[in-house]
Amino acid sequence: MSDSTKTAEVSIDLAGMEDQSLLLADDDRPFLTRLTRAMESRGFQVTAVDTVAEGLATIRRVAPAFAVVDMRLGDGNGLDIISELKALRPDSRGIILTGYGNIATAVTAVKLGAFDYLAKPADADEIYNALMALQHDKAELPENPMSADRVRWEHIQRIYELCGRNVSETARRLNMHRRTLQRILAKRAPR
Repeated sequence: MSDSTKTAEVSIDLAGMEDQSLLLADDDRPFLTRLTRAMESRGFQVTAVDTVAEGLATIRRVAPAFAVVDMRLGDGNGLDIISELKALRPDSRGIILTGYGNIATAVTAVKLGAFDYLAKPADADEIYNALMALQHDKAELPENPMSADRVRWEHIQRIYELCGRNVSETARRLNMHRRTLQRILAKRAPR
């Protein structure tokens, strides 16, 4: 089983749910068509759109229980759809898909109401698992996280040990001046 299919530890059963409405918003027409068929075969009642304007109009008519929205659509940002959906139906689950993944956009997506964030290419199973997830297996925030200085120091120590405690080789691998590395190694570990 790949890491991408282990999205959640627990999932919900779609058959027991009353509202199985799903909005799919993506401007990649072949992908949208395939995903529509795949989600319909899993029991969803799918509405497929390819613009932000159509997505907003659709959710203003009837806000769906689920949404899978591409981050970048031809006429704007898919986060606008997620934000509006959360405002109209707070219990909805929205997933953002994007080929332009980075941590800042993932944080923004979740703050605006997205339940999860998947990088493209995502297949129908990954999307379904993300929609149905009750509990993510993402790590909890540690009570006392290490400082950035401590993380850097531990990384340097690890490379130093892997290089057989050879300062010159470690400095080369870390792209660091040898004397700088020697000064770091001579210091005690930061807190």
